[in-house]
Amino acid sequence: MSDSLILSVDAMGGDHGPAVVIPALGFAAGRLAGQGVRFIVHGDQARIDPELAKVPALKGLAEVRHTDKFISMDEKPAQAMRRGKGSSLWNAVECVKSGEAAAAVSAGNTGAMMAISMLILRLAAEVDRPALTASWPTSRGVTTVLDVGANVSSDAEQLVEFAIMGAAFHHAIHGKDRPVVGLLNVGSEEQKGHEEVREAHAILRGTAFEFDYHGFVEGDDIPKGTVDVVVTDGFTGNVLLKTAEGVARFFGSEMRSAFTAGPLAMAGALLASRALGRMRLRMDPGAVNGAPLLGLNGVVVKSHGSADAKSFASAVKVAADLARSDFAAEIDRNVKRLSAALAESAQSGPPVESSQ
Repeated sequence: MSDSLILSVDAMGGDHGPAVVIPALGFAAGRLAGQGVRFIVHGDQARIDPELAKVPALKGLAEVRHTDKFISMDEKPAQAMRRGKGSSLWNAVECVKSGEAAAAVSAGNTGAMMAISMLILRLAAEVDRPALTASWPTSRGVTTVLDVGANVSSDAEQLVEFAIMGAAFHHAIHGKDRPVVGLLNVGSEEQKGHEEVREAHAILRGTAFEFDYHGFVEGDDIPKGTVDVVVTDGFTGNVLLKTAEGVARFFGSEMRSAFTAGPLAMAGALLASRALGRMRLRMDPGAVNGAPLLGLNGVVVKSHGSADAKSFASAVKVAADLARSDFAAEIDRNVKRLSAALAESAQSGPPVESSQ
């Protein structure tokens, strides 16, 4: 089919491998029905074929590319780079570079995925650093948070690039025409924060991009959904993400303990089971699973390593939506605006506040 969308999938990544990935592709095929989506599946054919036989919906939609090499979840990125060529993850990303596939999806080793993707696809023109993105459930819907682990530290220009990439992602995936962007800081006052954050704030205030800039936001603004996109460096973002995941697990554990403490508590849990189920789904990170590595010459999406089939299918849908969108062109336009603003600033001094 000339209008088909081909996605390249690492079947061996994650905690469960083909046992989750193949059923997930069945769910994804249903969610993307009518869009001409097909899959190139990379991994051990002896493990993949029995799973494919259980999913009739994938008949004629999945081509298996056999390899007996795969990267383990605890493998160091440097080691993965040395021995990764020919692995299921490497081959999945290579299909994007060759043009066979529009996007790659893996639940595998995050560090290895970033290293291999950057080696094969390289950074897009004028983008200085990639950024790993997370979609965060909030009281108003979903907020995009980046960077959540691709970079330890970032200067002002890189933070602005993250804002550009995050806004383009949010537009493509969540449908907001002009996303509102906030810069994570220790306070909302102009004088707060280190020099890089204040400088990025000045650039974002003084340049007309294809999104709206809110200003500084604090940590509690994320669950409130104060803005559509929250920008920070990868060190802070990763700590933030891991803390939130830990709090969610702690909350779930405490809820289970409370509702099994005795007969009355168990009766109350039974009566409230429907509401509790809705709350669990609302807080489940799998419902918004799919973290793209932005800034590359191609689409690569990371799924949670522990994702179940429906959660992995969500990551596949993110990859399909990004591949169908013009987010790369939007990033390119805004990065060029940033370059022009920086060049003008270098000649005339600090950026002037925009009236946008």
